[in-house]
Amino acid sequence: MNRSARNKLVVENLPLVGYLVSEVWAKARHLSRDDLASAGSLALITSADAFDPALGVPFGAFARRRIIGAFADEMRSNDWATRMARRRIKDTRQVQETLAAALGRSATVDEVAAALGVDRETALAGLADSERTLTALDDTTAEFLVADTVLPEESLLSTERLAYLRAAVVALPERMRSIIEQVYFEDRSVKEIAADLGITHSAVSQQRSEAIRLLRDGMGTHYADDAETDYVPESTVAPARRSAYLSRMADQAMLGMAILAHDRVADAVPTLSAGPLVSSAAVASAADGLAGVTDINVGQATAVGLASAVGQPIVLDSRELFSSNG
Repeated sequence: MNRSARNKLVVENLPLVGYLVSEVWAKARHLSRDDLASAGSLALITSADAFDPALGVPFGAFARRRIIGAFADEMRSNDWATRMARRRIKDTRQVQETLAAALGRSATVDEVAAALGVDRETALAGLADSERTLTALDDTTAEFLVADTVLPEESLLSTERLAYLRAAVVALPERMRSIIEQVYFEDRSVKEIAADLGITHSAVSQQRSEAIRLLRDGMGTHYADDAETDYVPESTVAPARRSAYLSRMADQAMLGMAILAHDRVADAVPTLSAGPLVSSAAVASAADGLAGVTDINVGQATAVGLASAVGQPIVLDSRELFSSNG
């Protein structure tokens, strides 16, 4: 099963996870719905990976058993007591209730030990375990937890870095760009690309590796953290070809940043009557200069994958940072 079919199967059956979470949570309110949902969703994904339609078993029935098993594993992992300890607690409480009903008072430790047929220390441990309670720390520690919200500065830097990365992809030679787009944007395997291009598997791998090195050269040259340090190129192409690539990337990056700045001004101050920072004619010219960029329309996961390969970490916010409008 390819990844697209797997993802579709997961999305279509997500309501099953929600239903099973509600069913379990109705019987055990002390459990966290979020933790159960996370465990169930992960089990759904692994079920889709392991599912074989040829067996004739409906996917819903197949996934249901795995999801319920994941719930049991989640509950056991969060339980401080082992199965033996739980059994000891149950036996101790039953003996306490029986002796209290027979004696008309609470039983002593020695009486409980005698009824259980164990020594005093074992009885004390069982009584202590039976009285143990767990308290959620969420409310008491909430004020001390570090927020995972992306700061405006980080969001701005990530958007800018993605704009440069996008320009670096656009500036690649046609064959390299095609391979990068298909591998990272279209989720195609090297084998499939080789068959379409009529070249060997190793040739595609070499082109992809060289493209990644060129992307690193571009980002290292035009978007380096330390501008005073000279970047040492990694690519093995001829210096003239590398220089031409870096020049194309610089042009594409400038155009992309101009459009990005215009869009930010338009979004932030929609009622200003004064002219924008970038004129409409300049934006139109920039859009013409970015011909071919609009077909690179990928989501956050793809952006992170390519950025990781190039060595440029990205902090994502809730927006589609790698959208067609820059």
